Amino acid sequence: MEEILSKAKNWLSDTFDTHTRQQTQHLIENDATELKDSFYKNLAFGTGGMRGIMGVGTNRINKYTLGKNTQGISSYLKKQFPNEQLQVAIAYDCRHNSKELAQIVANVFSANGIKVFLFSDLRPTPELSFAVKHLNCQCGIVLTASHNPPEYNGYKVYWKDGGQLVPPQDGEIIQEIENLEYQHINFEAKKELIQFIDKDVDEAFISASIKNGSFNASAEAKSALKIVFTSLHGTSITLIPEVLKRAGYTNVKVVEEQAEPNGDFPTVKSPNPEEPEALKMALELADKEQADIVIGTDPDSDRLGIAVRNQEGKMILLNGNQAMVLMTDFLLKEQKKKGFNDGDFIASTIVSTPMMLQLAQHYGVECKLGLTGFKWIAKMIKDFPNQDFIGGGEESFGFMVGDFVRDKDAVTSTLLICEIAAEAKSNNSSVYEQLLQLYKTHGVYQERLISLVKKGIEGAQEIEEMLKKLRAETPTHFGEVAVKRVEDYQISEAQELLTNEKTILEIPKSNVLIYHLEDGTQIAARPSGTEPKIKFYVSANAKLEDLQDYDKVKSELDQKIDAALSYFNF
Repeated sequence: MEEILSKAKNWLSDTFDTHTRQQTQHLIENDATELKDSFYKNLAFGTGGMRGIMGVGTNRINKYTLGKNTQGISSYLKKQFPNEQLQVAIAYDCRHNSKELAQIVANVFSANGIKVFLFSDLRPTPELSFAVKHLNCQCGIVLTASHNPPEYNGYKVYWKDGGQLVPPQDGEIIQEIENLEYQHINFEAKKELIQFIDKDVDEAFISASIKNGSFNASAEAKSALKIVFTSLHGTSITLIPEVLKRAGYTNVKVVEEQAEPNGDFPTVKSPNPEEPEALKMALELADKEQADIVIGTDPDSDRLGIAVRNQEGKMILLNGNQAMVLMTDFLLKEQKKKGFNDGDFIASTIVSTPMMLQLAQHYGVECKLGLTGFKWIAKMIKDFPNQDFIGGGEESFGFMVGDFVRDKDAVTSTLLICEIAAEAKSNNSSVYEQLLQLYKTHGVYQERLISLVKKGIEGAQEIEEMLKKLRAETPTHFGEVAVKRVEDYQISEAQELLTNEKTILEIPKSNVLIYHLEDGTQIAARPSGTEPKIKFYVSANAKLEDLQDYDKVKSELDQKIDAALSYFNF
């Protein structure tokens, strides 16, 4: 505690503004628990950049932690691009303080002689990824905490290819940041270097989204599709209704109570389209309007939740894996019509549905797998310039169409799923029936995610202990099913339990364990890189001989997943 108190007392110096000093003094005098959590570590970059609770301290999002990041990145940019005019693009979402923090970040970059393109108002994250390349920037920043609770904000860093930072650059930048003291931050803006951007970039992004997300749906099919859309108080309201309208979708109802951007997210417990409760109002409107499809996006508009009608006409939510295989299969079918090129590939992550590998095999293309996070898919595109990326995603409700954006993109993906739905409806089918047909062809893949929240220092230690125990006592069975293979990405090693044969995993190191069972079930465990959680991902599969048997097969797979998860005693 003495070390934490010493760190906190540093924030009482003249380097920090009066309000920050007062807040720090208040914690020292009145709230030892909050003081400890605010200063016990430096806020770190995780799967989706840096996210944290807003407030004073080294483990919080504030003008000084973000200012120090920006100062460090400014120094790094100058070393990496010594003879270039440096340019960065900055966007922000609907969260509290996002606009102010974005301005502070812009000020620091400009103070370091770097040209800044700053969006004049909130915009979806995928538009920032697009803008980095469109404006020939070396770097981009977006202020967002995605779907985290209202007290959070965050800072995502993009490189000149439009993708997020990956190793070794992230480590080099972190080193640059850690070499700085807070008094080294230059907050004195050079206003002539800050240029506000909006409509020109919007137009370019909208055009690119429509080009990449539109296929063969007829005008009649588009107008016949009844869509309900909700932005969940986030940024997508600025673009998605306009994209749908320009693409020819005129029958769109917006959930008006959730249309206004609001960092309190007043109508939902969590603005996360992964949570069924978040789409409750949209589903109610869909039933009232007899809509065919519901789409909801998270606050920074990179994830989308989808609901469609089943064979009984009831609205059901698709999970991220189901949405991903539907969209990927559609893209592959469309590409097949044109003819595949050598090197065409799709992509996903090691904790997403193995059904992506089945799709790739069926169409004769490659499926590349990476760690969790779209930065790894963006890296694949950069690392294999002679191959063409068709599309891909991850289980956490993110999808990317083509490579014009290098991050998950709910704007273009919304248009794509509407194309799928419109075409299906015009052929007297539905999105749900398309999914069942995929299951009949490739087998039913049933996935489940368990997230255990473990907050604060003790929570982080508890997560660490859980993973240590799994490594020390390797499970040989989950339920009654034997484990045949264990993959430990922390040591880059896979082991066959029957033969003890070991092989090297080529994917970068990460704190992930994956168990492959003899019946095809797959179980993965990993701590979240952006939230105080440990996550368990389970995938089980079985053949589907007849579409009428789907509910029965699904129920059997649920029982299989229950049996596997019983090992953990949740």
